[in-house]
Amino acid sequence: MKEIIFHIDVNSAFLSWEAVYRLFHSGETLDLREIPSAVGGDISLRHGIILAKSIPAKAYGIKTGETIPEARRKCPSLVLVPPNYSLYEQCSAAFMEILREYSDVVEQYSIDEAFLDMTAACHLFGTPEKTAAQIKDRIREELGFTVNIGVSSNKLLAKMASDFRKPDRVHTLYPEEIPQKMWPLPVSELFFVGRATAKKLFGLGIRSIGELAAADPAWLKSVLKKHGEVIWAFANGVDLSPVLEVPVPNKGYGNSTTLPHDVTDREEADRVLLALSETVAARLRADHVQAEIVSVGIKYSDLSYVSHQKVLNTSTDITVEICGAARELFAERWNHRPVRLLGVHAGRVRRGDFSRQMSFLDEADYGKLAALDRTVDAVRERYGCDAVMLAAFLNQPIHHMSGGIQRSQAGVKEKKAVDHV
Repeated sequence: MKEIIFHIDVNSAFLSWEAVYRLFHSGETLDLREIPSAVGGDISLRHGIILAKSIPAKAYGIKTGETIPEARRKCPSLVLVPPNYSLYEQCSAAFMEILREYSDVVEQYSIDEAFLDMTAACHLFGTPEKTAAQIKDRIREELGFTVNIGVSSNKLLAKMASDFRKPDRVHTLYPEEIPQKMWPLPVSELFFVGRATAKKLFGLGIRSIGELAAADPAWLKSVLKKHGEVIWAFANGVDLSPVLEVPVPNKGYGNSTTLPHDVTDREEADRVLLALSETVAARLRADHVQAEIVSVGIKYSDLSYVSHQKVLNTSTDITVEICGAARELFAERWNHRPVRLLGVHAGRVRRGDFSRQMSFLDEADYGKLAALDRTVDAVRERYGCDAVMLAAFLNQPIHHMSGGIQRSQAGVKEKKAVDHV
């Protein structure tokens, strides 16, 4: 049976979800998708980058990942809205719910995109193209935002196809269509070819995907190592990776945050490490794993970076235990220069039996600490992440669960505000 793989990608996801929410729940009449607009971090907190932009903003040359001042110079009238991650998670869940009506094998690739293995189910709905169009139209009509869907026989080609002309379209890229549809494209548009690799390929005289496909793979490997083999295979449409319904388990859990201002005070740094440890430990508990290694990353005001790690005496998912290790590591490595960014990472994760070797030297009741963490998790799950907060974060600029995707300060109020999505 010929494999049929779909890649579904939300068009300008964060911006689209903001637009839908504002139109249907905030009473706004202006659609952010129809004007030069973008979702951007708070420049006052030095998170000032473009996270998503509208198609009209793209026409000004605005790019995802560039700084807000850069975007403003290109388009002084750019409308900026702050990110609302709690809303985005709910929109993503509604999006995935529709996809799972069409296939039992859905791989959520990111918050706004997914792969579907339609090999066994497509015949229930029609041709691959008609089925993709049906999914696309349902999402637009029921959830209010648009998607692009790529259709092919493997994940790579489906993803490449979904990046063709946008928005609200279905594109195919079967192996026999590669010479016409993919090879003429710039090599920089090939999946897995970033800016640095594209620059190297340009220097080698390889400017199109077709030229990369025609290159000698042994020569590419000698120049670009293993990565050369991978992108040569991709240029020829070769991808054997399956659609994974169950995500590959994480090997580590980490969060970092750029600080509102350079930190030179140990107490303030400790508070940030506590916030990061809360987030990391909560993720460990949610996945029912424990970590044996804790590491801390420090980026100074001159953008230099150092890290330090330690092996714990026993694996853990307890917030105060991870925080204690993080603070110890920070104290050992910090040279008292101004700190711009801090990160906490938990590695060498374990699953299964989490029995702890007790010691007469233990001053803490780890059983009670673990029970307290689970209780806090349950309260936050039901009432929002801001329902329980340590007093150390009252009237402080740092969010009590910092790093990664922070929830909206609005908490659970938004759970009832996304009926349309």
